[in-house]
Amino acid sequence: MRHDYYSYTKEELLKQPKICLHCYETDQDVFRHMAEEMVDAIIQNQAEGKSTIFICPVGPIGQYPYFVREVNRKQIPLKDVWFLNMDEYLTDEKEWIDPAHPLSFRGFMDREVYSKIDRALVMPKEHRIFPDPHDTENMMRVIEKLGGVDICFGGIGLNGHIAFNEADFTLAPEAFRALPTRVLPVSQETRAANAIGDFNGALEDMPNYCVSIGMAEILRARKIRLGCFRNWHRAVVRRAAYGEPSAGFPVTLLQEHPDITLSFTELVAQL
Repeated sequence: MRHDYYSYTKEELLKQPKICLHCYETDQDVFRHMAEEMVDAIIQNQAEGKSTIFICPVGPIGQYPYFVREVNRKQIPLKDVWFLNMDEYLTDEKEWIDPAHPLSFRGFMDREVYSKIDRALVMPKEHRIFPDPHDTENMMRVIEKLGGVDICFGGIGLNGHIAFNEADFTLAPEAFRALPTRVLPVSQETRAANAIGDFNGALEDMPNYCVSIGMAEILRARKIRLGCFRNWHRAVVRRAAYGEPSAGFPVTLLQEHPDITLSFTELVAQL
């Protein structure tokens, strides 16, 4: 069956989406807007004497240079900021891959974010949380202890996944929405797409497993902000905005969230 929304023009795409859509000229505009929202939330919370809690991705990553620059330029202390990262690749023995591995999300955050923020400003190491394959309940404990997540940032995979919440046609929407942090295999579609985008096409060396926050943690965030900017995001954005809610395309299960925005580029908007 052919779905009409895949052929929507930009005007049709923006007409009556099920989630709020924002179109920007370039991917750098999307990244800059994400970083600005991060900085603004921190400044506002600090003015109100509150901590700031983000769920953070490693993909997209273009927002981080802007974020680091603004934190350093404005001398924004991050002592009351928490970064809860979405996921990490695992070895076949279900251990975190080494931070030195080129695909390690932990390694990326250390190299490209934490080490580039002025030492006097950067958040404490105990505020930098990754899901733990040996204690998958820890992420929800942290979120509950902190009083919830201010903003969950992320991208969308080829099969509609958020974090590594891969499509599962066997689950009803409510069951999928309730999935917590867990260890799970990475789908063939995601391994192929990530090998092309992140690993020079070395599919045979892509990790087979990961640990990922669940839809349960994502849906608890007070705000969700997603960014899309690749050629194949044309179909992803259209299905996210107009498709029926289904565990077979997980991002559609966020359509009923009270404060979700999907930002994308003119490249994605145009067919």
